[in-house]
Amino acid sequence: MNETLKLKKASYHLWTFTISKIISILGAQVLAFGISLYILKMTGSATSFATGMICSILPRVILSSFAGLLADRYSKKLIILLSQGCTILLMGGLLIYGYTSGITVISIYIVTALYSITSTFNSVTFSSSIACLVDKERIQKATSFNQMSMSIAAIGGPAIGGMLYGFASIEVFLIVHMVAYMLAFILESTMDFKLYSKKQIEEQESMGMLKSIKEGFLYAKTKKAVATILWVALWINFFFSVINVGGTYILVEALKIKSQHIGIIESAGAVGMLLASIFLSTRKQSKYPLLQSKRFIILMAATVGLTSIPLWTDLAYLVNVIYFIFIFFSFSVFGVFTNTPIGVMLQTEVEEEYRGRVFGILEAMSMGMMPLGTIIFGLLFDRVDSQWVLLGSCIALLIITFYMMRPSIIKQVYPDLKENNIKLKEKVQHS
Repeated sequence: MNETLKLKKASYHLWTFTISKIISILGAQVLAFGISLYILKMTGSATSFATGMICSILPRVILSSFAGLLADRYSKKLIILLSQGCTILLMGGLLIYGYTSGITVISIYIVTALYSITSTFNSVTFSSSIACLVDKERIQKATSFNQMSMSIAAIGGPAIGGMLYGFASIEVFLIVHMVAYMLAFILESTMDFKLYSKKQIEEQESMGMLKSIKEGFLYAKTKKAVATILWVALWINFFFSVINVGGTYILVEALKIKSQHIGIIESAGAVGMLLASIFLSTRKQSKYPLLQSKRFIILMAATVGLTSIPLWTDLAYLVNVIYFIFIFFSFSVFGVFTNTPIGVMLQTEVEEEYRGRVFGILEAMSMGMMPLGTIIFGLLFDRVDSQWVLLGSCIALLIITFYMMRPSIIKQVYPDLKENNIKLKEKVQHS
């Protein structure tokens, strides 16, 4: 295939990828919204709700590395289409079970765990495929579009779910999800996942699975930039759980913000993610993505600290609402500016034969710390004043970031950075 045709196909992938992601993630968000309310309605128990979350998170932590290995070894397109097809069958099975025996909480837990398994294989494989679908110059655009699809779904999913929940049964939520995934399946079946592929898969298949996964860890360890990203992601996901756990708690319990205003505040985060993704999709790829991510992680940590200000002072109700709109919006913007360059860096710096395993390890490490962070910060918010939890998290994040992404590490990753800074200073002085 000549270069012109490849570029046209890459453009097709860019838009098909984005549309399929919007459709499938929107369907998933609508279903998640409906199921969470359905469980609470049936049981009235926060423990039952938390059990549903564990069923969703635990399989991802356990199987992400294995999913990455399969993505490296076998056809990415086949894995993605099989995972999508299995998801459709799962929802169809629960739908039939519901009509014959009635949907129970146990059946929801089982399907949630199985759905988490299929979505793990799908997400890890898709994440490791971006550099095979589009040309190198548009990897940042594709990564930004991926973030954009998540933000659109974050805005639209609860809105559609809220409208449906008032008059529709759980079966309707399952049908919406099935239709969304069927459309995504059709779109993804037209994509060429080998368009920019350069590796020969067959050579790796003789190696044992555990040895191959271990090789992925060893490879990540030898790449300073990749190892830094993995360790930073581990601790960042742990400490940023403070916002996931404490955000709504502070708004409801400490500041007595009304539910309709909480909805507006949380929507500001999704809007911030959307606008930041659109902005980055129009920009050139950063020459020093790790350095850019460091700067925005620091800003995110500072935002966590700033969240405590209304708890130290007695601000007016409207001021609190506007302030938290700003906080949630800023936190999401900084998050996109942190994650996008890291995603681009992993696509371009990691060799294709290891890319699936690296993304699998990243997902396992990131997801693995979320339940632990949720439990620990949940206990802390019950026993310690919220402002101290937020301030302590801010300080811990800053210490971790400044240590793990210290100048010596940045210089190892970008040896030319100091030289370029000198040239830039000389240019400024001469002008």
